[in-house]
Amino acid sequence: MPVILVTGFGSFPGAPVNPTVALLDRIDRARRPALADVRIATHVFATRYAIVDRELPALIAREAPDAVVLFGVATRAKRLRLELIARNRAAVLFPDAGGAKPVTAAIAHGGRSWLTGRFSPHRLLAAARSTGIHPALSRNAGAYLCNYAYWRALEAAARPNGPRIVAFVHIPPLRTNVRPRRAKPQRPQRAASAHTLARLARASEAMLIALRAMLRDTAVRASR
Repeated sequence: MPVILVTGFGSFPGAPVNPTVALLDRIDRARRPALADVRIATHVFATRYAIVDRELPALIAREAPDAVVLFGVATRAKRLRLELIARNRAAVLFPDAGGAKPVTAAIAHGGRSWLTGRFSPHRLLAAARSTGIHPALSRNAGAYLCNYAYWRALEAAARPNGPRIVAFVHIPPLRTNVRPRRAKPQRPQRAASAHTLARLARASEAMLIALRAMLRDTAVRASR
């Protein structure tokens, strides 16, 4: 049975409530019949570099996932974003949830400038769009823990018996996470204000179903 590892993050400075925690809980509880033949393992990382370095390799060793999907929140995003690359950079000025900062601005010294996500972006985009949202492709996963974890997962995928598919999905803040503003004349709602947990969960589940199909396709090609 194929295994998909789905991860999120806990709170961090600037985001006391990380919506990926609730999203993973929803994914855990609401399994679709289309995913009946796949095992989904979920995990929430504390937003700390040392935790990612310790727990991600252990998860991959224990679960042996065929695919890894990492979810993170982009506090300024207005749409769900599929991250195409992880950059070899770290934010040395911004502490993680434990107060630690990277010592240098490079994740891997002497390594490549970026690593490419191992997934079919257009199939995942189409899956998310089928639920009524408007996702986007992105080439900037930031320089914080999201980019860091994505880089580490892609490193793992390049090793023998690593995951065949690795994707990172940035979600916008949920409607309930948006800071209230002073009353203004009513205007049509922008896309960001329409992102509820239910809508993001439907889009995420649709992408997981698409991932299951992608795993099936790669297995068929490998058997030929």
